[in-house]
Amino acid sequence: MTEPKIPRYIAIEGPIGVGKSSLAKLLAQKYSSRLVQEEVAGNPFLERFYENPRKFAFQTQLFFLLSRYRQQRELAQGDLFEAGLVCDYILAKDKIFALINLEDDEVSLYESIYKLLVSTLPKPDLVIYLQARPEVLLSRVRKRGITYERNISLDYLRTLSDAYNEYFFHYNETPLLVVNTSEIDFVESPRDLEHLVREVKSVKRGTQHYIPLGSR
Repeated sequence: MTEPKIPRYIAIEGPIGVGKSSLAKLLAQKYSSRLVQEEVAGNPFLERFYENPRKFAFQTQLFFLLSRYRQQRELAQGDLFEAGLVCDYILAKDKIFALINLEDDEVSLYESIYKLLVSTLPKPDLVIYLQARPEVLLSRVRKRGITYERNISLDYLRTLSDAYNEYFFHYNETPLLVVNTSEIDFVESPRDLEHLVREVKSVKRGTQHYIPLGSR
């Protein structure tokens, strides 16, 4: 019997600190796929947003939306899917943050722009949504020590986690694998990674949940 293969185009999502980029790197390396990462460091408004969210929210969000759109359009125009593709975000993540951070009039303008862009982009063959308890997310954020993330609070991570859960509760655009990562470490534990890969290969349609009991 032929072993199941991983999907050709995988996108990984989840709140800050959950391990999106780490998992994307591991899967791309393991299966010799093209790795695509969002260009967070290139946003000139991001550090100012964390210092003054109300003043810089709209500029930060619009920059991210256009940057991610340009990156996704470049993928759609090439032959990159033939060798496999692992991306550490989906464009919809931008909308999740926008609904949290923007005022109502800003949301209306933002959504008008978003709708013009999103319909022209290819959809993943599988989306992996990584979850973790907010306390775990905060610990991971503190551990990685990125300067502009120093003001992220537990309350903000709770709000963000709730927004992600709400979005993916209604998500039906592609096959979806929901993974609770609170008790596992797929970076440090090859066993955790192999178990996760097994789940990735098993998803065919709809939504599937993977809640590990522990690791190592």
